Amino acid sequence: MQEHFDVLIVGAGLSGIGAGYHLQTKCPTKSYVILEGRACSGGTWDLFRYPGIRSDSDMFTLGYSFKPWTDPKAIADGPQILKYVRETAAENGIDKKIRYGHRVKRASWSTGDARWTVEAERVTGEGATETVRFTCNFLFMCAGYYKYEQGYTPEFKGTADFAGRIVHPQKWTEDIDYADKRVVVIGSGATAVTLVPELAKKAAQVTMLQRSPTYVVSRPAQDPVANKLRRNLPTTLAYHLIRWRNVMWGMFFFQLSRRRPDKVKNLILGGVRMALGPDYDVATHFTPRYNPWDQRLCLVPDGDLFKAIREKRAAVVTNEIDTFTTDGIRLKDGSQLDADIIVTATGLVLEVVGGLEVSVDGRQVDFANTLTYKGMMYADVPNMASAFGYTNASWTLKCDLTCEYVCRLINYMDRHNYRQCMPHNTDTTVTPQPSLDFSSGYVQRSIAKMPKQGSKRPWKLYQNYAFDIVTLRFGKVDDGVMQYS
Repeated sequence: MQEHFDVLIVGAGLSGIGAGYHLQTKCPTKSYVILEGRACSGGTWDLFRYPGIRSDSDMFTLGYSFKPWTDPKAIADGPQILKYVRETAAENGIDKKIRYGHRVKRASWSTGDARWTVEAERVTGEGATETVRFTCNFLFMCAGYYKYEQGYTPEFKGTADFAGRIVHPQKWTEDIDYADKRVVVIGSGATAVTLVPELAKKAAQVTMLQRSPTYVVSRPAQDPVANKLRRNLPTTLAYHLIRWRNVMWGMFFFQLSRRRPDKVKNLILGGVRMALGPDYDVATHFTPRYNPWDQRLCLVPDGDLFKAIREKRAAVVTNEIDTFTTDGIRLKDGSQLDADIIVTATGLVLEVVGGLEVSVDGRQVDFANTLTYKGMMYADVPNMASAFGYTNASWTLKCDLTCEYVCRLINYMDRHNYRQCMPHNTDTTVTPQPSLDFSSGYVQRSIAKMPKQGSKRPWKLYQNYAFDIVTLRFGKVDDGVMQYS
């Protein structure tokens, strides 16, 4: 037995819930279901349970366009974001459309039937699973961009010798007791700079061990201008004004970083020097080898990381690991870091379309050799889109626009009695390029497996919200590249 839906959404996280809202608002006659592999909604914001988990984007831009963020805190913690996502689902009846414990494994497209057949593994209890099948006219992937089963941990020498506990933040459990313990956090990215000040509240000593530094920027957890606007203006108007101000500021800062990297570098490092004082070795511990925005900037609300360092509750060590020992880590220079707990905040494993096996008329789709169309669809793959956010701005900004575009596409097909839409490249001058222009380790490790962008429109990714509004919200859906039948 198999069920049929007009649209099948994969993933009940931030983008999947958003997709459900847009679909039922703009395509009200369409039936849809959301398949979620885990036992609950929320995606990233439910999966990650490590201390201090929070967003590194402000909630005025990470929030949905249709649901104003009303909490005074602009930089929100994980539980607050999870509550917001689940509230959105409940208020709009989207939670009733979610099937939990359905891990999507395969999707095969038949041009003759103009539909997808989707196979999912359903948990039946006692850990057993069975395969269930669905068919749909349109497949919308909202499964995020990284593997939920495991994070990335490099091969460290001597891990078996360490007498304490080693944990990856993606696998953090509530039984981990770090009170009065010596903790070493390996890493220098968003997870590490979030963990360190939070662990430092209870731990005896926390050391952030990094191979090389990252740009770290302090920002107020509460936005006083935003809170003032919200007191004096209607909620929705205030929300959209603040959202646009933050979007424009973010775009300006990103463009400035690309055009005047030295100026931005001095600005960021000047802020770190002010926070840590004239005697701190900023050159070693907070001056990266790359330019700002070659990797994502790390955000610390109210300078909490700098405060923990100033108060000597936390320290930063910039060095390379030689080996783990019984009671800690020996570094390449021979020095030793003692530890009871080691946290490997060493990154994510990127995954394309949630690891789904996709075939079109019996042909396996190799996403590594596929061009992305408008950052959301794939060349020669019909009736399928992916929600993929920005690397230089809030994830939801792009996902909201993607959902709007998918709804426009579905409505356009209905009006013209089309059953299939498929981007197809006929321009021989379009050359493939890496889809992500980032030097971060997690990107570079996986870039060969990722779909490619093209050298020009509509295959090129611009990472620019204002530009995408023009093309996705107002641009033609029949652009000569999208083929309808």
